Amino acid sequence: MASKNVEKVLEVIGSMSMLEVADLISGIKEQYGVSDIMPMAAAPAAAAAAAPEQEEKSQYKVTLQDGGAEKVKVIKALRQVVPTLTLTDAKKAVEGAPTVIAEAASKEDAEKMKKALEEAGAKVQLA
Repeated sequence: MASKNVEKVLEVIGSMSMLEVADLISGIKEQYGVSDIMPMAAAPAAAAAAAPEQEEKSQYKVTLQDGGAEKVKVIKALRQVVPTLTLTDAKKAVEGAPTVIAEAASKEDAEKMKKALEEAGAKVQLA
């Protein structure tokens, strides 16, 4: 485990932009005479400390890629996950795949849609 001072510094670095991190690295090199050459064991740790954490998406785009062989099952499943669709609209969506089913669904809703449609034989993509 790192000391509390190291943890504080890492927290600050994590909140910095990449430009600020680059400036920090330059300043450390100048002030402490550090060269670009570092031991191989330290390189991955330094890279991990400088890399910002990637945030998980909160909204997903659900796209019906392919209606599959059993289109009737997929149409029924589509109408269950998107109850506002008419039978005609659901049929057009399945036959005209790829079709966007939801533009900004929550992770939970998007996964439910994907599961229901894939169980019916469709291919679905979350983006």
